[in-house]
Amino acid sequence: MRLTNSDIAELTEFRHHLHRHPEVSGQEEWTAAEVVAALQALAPDQILTGLGGHGVAAVWQAAEPGPTVMFRSELDALPIEEQSEVSHRSAIPGKGHLCGHDGHSTILLGLARLLSREGPARGRVILLFQPAEEDGSGAAAVLVDPRFAAIRPDWAFALHNMPGHPVGQVIIAPGPANCASEGLRVLFRGRTAHASQPETGVSPALALAALMPAALAAGPGGRLEPGFRLVSICHARMGEPAFGITPGEGELWLTLRTLADADMAALREEVTTLARDLAERHGLGLEFSHHDRFAACVNHADSARAILRALEALGMKHSETGLPMRASEDFGLFGGQAKAAMFLLGSGEASPALHNPDFDFPDGLIPQGVAIFDRVMRDLLG
Repeated sequence: MRLTNSDIAELTEFRHHLHRHPEVSGQEEWTAAEVVAALQALAPDQILTGLGGHGVAAVWQAAEPGPTVMFRSELDALPIEEQSEVSHRSAIPGKGHLCGHDGHSTILLGLARLLSREGPARGRVILLFQPAEEDGSGAAAVLVDPRFAAIRPDWAFALHNMPGHPVGQVIIAPGPANCASEGLRVLFRGRTAHASQPETGVSPALALAALMPAALAAGPGGRLEPGFRLVSICHARMGEPAFGITPGEGELWLTLRTLADADMAALREEVTTLARDLAERHGLGLEFSHHDRFAACVNHADSARAILRALEALGMKHSETGLPMRASEDFGLFGGQAKAAMFLLGSGEASPALHNPDFDFPDGLIPQGVAIFDRVMRDLLG
């Protein structure tokens, strides 16, 4: 089945509608309501709302039993000011759909249109519009929602547009697809003093200065192969912006990244041990907090093969170049529940990068994404 020209025009306008009204992680109430309204016109067998926050799931159930196949998109935008001249640019100051989640969700709505005309021959299809992907909390919240157990999939698929690759080129491979990552906030607590008498205070300056190169050495990056570890310094703060005071506290924000989940605990322990040793040496208090945790995303071999079969049947070009990625994706958590795989869809070699203030999802990818998902679904469910 294929989208009609009218479908494509209407879906494009819907994507622009979402793009104008971005909502960040955990605040996707309006976006979810717009998705629900679009789904209701297509009469799925069931619509779940408020899933893991503002998540939405639409269900198509066949009469004949079979596996459950889930396709997932994301609802959230980014807390970044859009700088664009497109007519559908963000109308919300400080927020923008600069990762393409508006396009991904529109692709799922395109698949919903095809399902409304011809449902699966057997089994069940779930279209999951997931909240809060950008901060890593959304997939985890969906999975612990008690209602998710009733729609738990056997297969799970997702896509992400990817600048730097030719428009429409598909990147898919079994095995590691996205790194695990987490944010680590390190807070040293000392005591302020007059700048003329620094010896009467306890400054975090030396500890903070020593932790930066030591943490970077613990995660030097390099090739994306087994054992890969990367530490990035994202933010540092110490004391007040004043010349008469020596600082009483300092903090460092780090992102830890590993290719495999199994390596994250060791990297976390190494960096926190470095901070503990420095705090003890300099007589400082110490606090840690952990943020934006993402599991590694690993493409199941069977699901990757299902995508490849669909691409070959559709005559679409594909490559493995570009996987795995350093970037993280909370879709990886669904791999613990189902045979899961994500593919990348090239959005242009000259396209601005994801999260850039002038990024915009290419509308021409909408029918291609729908076609791939539809073929995967019908190959698995007949």
